[in-house]
Amino acid sequence: MKKWLIAVLASLMFLSACSAGAVEPMSRYGDEVQDFEVTNQNDEAFTREDMDGKVWLLSFIFTNCATVCPPMTQNMTQVTQELDEKGIENYGVMSFSVDPEVDTPEVLTEYAGWYDIPENTEWQFLTGYDYEFIRGFAEDNFKTIVAPPPKGSNQVTHGTAFYLIDADGTIIKDYSGVDSGDTKFPQAEVVSDVEKLVEQNNEE
Repeated sequence: MKKWLIAVLASLMFLSACSAGAVEPMSRYGDEVQDFEVTNQNDEAFTREDMDGKVWLLSFIFTNCATVCPPMTQNMTQVTQELDEKGIENYGVMSFSVDPEVDTPEVLTEYAGWYDIPENTEWQFLTGYDYEFIRGFAEDNFKTIVAPPPKGSNQVTHGTAFYLIDADGTIIKDYSGVDSGDTKFPQAEVVSDVEKLVEQNNEE
């Protein structure tokens, strides 16, 4: 009887430890990213199928952004630098332009060059679609808005979150992509979650 009880308790402790190490999906997510076919900064096609088997971080940016996009991209760059230092592979970054008419592959290549992105990091800067596509893609998949510039402005309205996507293409959670009030960008949490999902994927 005692041996049976010890075995049960040991199993419960093991399950608890596994659960504590998992990255739990936020309740508003849990669906897979919908199909898409777009163009990256190298003027090459990038599709939903190209995501398969790899953990991803995703953001929405545009190169003419005068406010949040530079710090967002710098914060994401710091995440990639830390992951590179840790030797974490089998993950990538996607940054969808919310101003695709302006953000051609050439413009996105120049923008990427402003940041010290590790050489081995796969970072897809994406364009090659119209405004209606990116508005619907952001809203349907990530519950976030993309709104056209007000009259007389070239500044697109968009969310500042980063999104974590597992190797099956399932949206797991989001993070603030910038400092917000007294809350700092959660770099350590982002790095830790990517590391956990990559390790989990490598074990499967």
